[in-house]
Amino acid sequence: MKILIVGAGGTLGRAVAAELGARHDIVTAGRTSGDLRVDLRDGASVEAMYREAGPLDAVVCAAGKVPFAPLDELTEAKYLEGLNDKLLGQVRLVRSGVASLGDGGSFTLITGILTEQPILAGACASMVNGAVEGYVRGAAIELPRGIRINAVSPSVLTEAMEAYGPFFRGFEPVSAASAARAFSRSVEGRETGRVYKVW
Repeated sequence: MKILIVGAGGTLGRAVAAELGARHDIVTAGRTSGDLRVDLRDGASVEAMYREAGPLDAVVCAAGKVPFAPLDELTEAKYLEGLNDKLLGQVRLVRSGVASLGDGGSFTLITGILTEQPILAGACASMVNGAVEGYVRGAAIELPRGIRINAVSPSVLTEAMEAYGPFFRGFEPVSAASAARAFSRSVEGRETGRVYKVW
């Protein structure tokens, strides 16, 4: 398969590229690195990426930012940052990418454990992740030509614990390689409308 991985330069993205790259042709995309450049916040940028990528069999997203701040500091502008990047950015990937996918192709999006297990200063992340998962379930019953869509929801990554450990006290971290295997399950399996939890 020819698989586009958005966010392939990050910790999780590199692991997903290594996992899927052992068996498939990989095209990488990111805001500052990769074969192609893309800004998920900009619909024109997403469309330009797809034109450059050409026909695809699968699209994987391991990107998307949300602000972390105490609830009383989450202004409307900060909420909009998370909505425009991680939520609408992934929606843009799907809306613009349908035409680039062959019959039976797939999208795999990214959420995270905060959907169900919130942390202090993580309300925006919990909200956005939950919205992405709802979108996956809704889109799964309407995508044309047998195209599938799933999401991967990992816990905090072991490789990120040095930076994020204080925010995730008591959480069991998972390796990026473990999370990457869930992306393989989505891309190489036949299920749709699923959220694969890696925690």
